[in-house]
Amino acid sequence: MTFDNEFFNIGYLDRLSYRDTVVHRLDPRSKVIVTMLYVLTVVSYPKYDVTSLMPLFLYPILLSALSDTPFLLIAKKVLIVSPFAVFIGIFNPFFDTGTIDLWRGIQISAGWISLLSIMIKFTLTISAALLLIATTSFPGICHALQELGIPALFTSQLLFLYRYIFVLMEEAMRMVRARDLRTFGARNIGITVFVRLIGLLFIRTVERAERIYQAMLFRGFHGKIFSIKQHSLRPADTAFISLSVIVLVVLRLFNLTDLIGRFVQGILL
Repeated sequence: MTFDNEFFNIGYLDRLSYRDTVVHRLDPRSKVIVTMLYVLTVVSYPKYDVTSLMPLFLYPILLSALSDTPFLLIAKKVLIVSPFAVFIGIFNPFFDTGTIDLWRGIQISAGWISLLSIMIKFTLTISAALLLIATTSFPGICHALQELGIPALFTSQLLFLYRYIFVLMEEAMRMVRARDLRTFGARNIGITVFVRLIGLLFIRTVERAERIYQAMLFRGFHGKIFSIKQHSLRPADTAFISLSVIVLVVLRLFNLTDLIGRFVQGILL
């Protein structure tokens, strides 16, 4: 995969946010609130509780289907960043040497269970965050956070960090193209040339940041994010938040996977 393809693939989730579906039409604040509650619910489960997490996959699956967001795209992006979660929990089987009774005397290392729990929680939380961006857009999320009372300084910095990643990537792409033209596409450029490219990119970034900051001051920027779209909480948003809270509370208090398993076992036996 070329550098150009990776560059244009970065903002694809943001482009998905301009679709017109029932999820996209919800107020950004309601989606941010529900996503935060969902993430808090996921991380609140004990480290050995794996079966209780299974019903929580229903949220990203339903949200992906209702928003017409390609589920394979979300799964691919989760898979790309999954090594970070593996690195966090890979040592659990070595340090957590206890055993857990899995089923009818079958025992398994507690470390492997905790590693599996970390991977499931990581998948659920990252999927929810990616779907939030795909249905709201990153600027919409920042504006919603500001409307919810988050300091404007934090939301502005968050928005600029995201927005000017594309400017930085475009500058890097021009440098890579220039290097390819001068070396006829040779791959082995050496550490010296690589260090020079990084240094030049840093200098250009600082210069671009100064020009952007001066232009913002001339246009009257005072640190607050303004949005052209005006949103208001409607009955659909209230119903979305209320229903999500009820479902999350029920899933947190009751192990539905265990209840269903016992019910099926009772029927079969």
